[in-house]
Amino acid sequence: MNNELLWILVFLVDFSALLLVYKFLGKLGLFAWVAMATVIANIQVIKVIQLCGVTATLGNVLYASIFLATDILSENYSKKDAALAALIGFISMLALPIMMTFSLWFTPGEGDFSQDALKTLFGVVPRVVAGSAVAYVVSQFHDVWSYHAIKGKMPSTKMLWLRNNGSTLVSQLLDSVIFATIAFYGLYPTRVFLQIVVTTYLLKAVCALLDTPFIYLAKYLHAHGHVREH
Repeated sequence: MNNELLWILVFLVDFSALLLVYKFLGKLGLFAWVAMATVIANIQVIKVIQLCGVTATLGNVLYASIFLATDILSENYSKKDAALAALIGFISMLALPIMMTFSLWFTPGEGDFSQDALKTLFGVVPRVVAGSAVAYVVSQFHDVWSYHAIKGKMPSTKMLWLRNNGSTLVSQLLDSVIFATIAFYGLYPTRVFLQIVVTTYLLKAVCALLDTPFIYLAKYLHAHGHVREH
């Protein structure tokens, strides 16, 4: 299976799984999803692939699902719940490199085969960690704020697509620019740096536009009592 078809499959699987988690676990399921997706996306982003003729990193699809999760919380619950989910994701993001750094400090036992692989995956690169953390905080809390700003002016369900896409598209742009600038600026020629920013954002923007049916489904499930709250 080529990368493009696999990317579409991963998108459908990830976003459908998010809806299933929401249906059976309710609001708590969305909190859990944000924590899980944040950790896995930050591992996936290490891998570089070719997609539609351009170089891209993995993790964009799962990372985009975090924005959908917080938008569902904003739409069906409250701004406070969405902000709490964003905070949970931030804590998860910081916990991963901190805990794995401690793991790497342990002296491997005789016969251990994992140390080098773990160093490759979890060796802390300060600029990348800082870029991820700052970009996450700014983009996620901007997403929550802008979603409710738009909802306050256009609260009807007909405008759900606008507050979903409007808040996420701008927030994803902030995320891409901030992360790439902190993590990569000065390490690559300007042309390559700009290509990284543009490519990363375009993939996230595609996910943001494609997630519109999923937030309408989440709205329908909640409005008709099909979400199992715990």
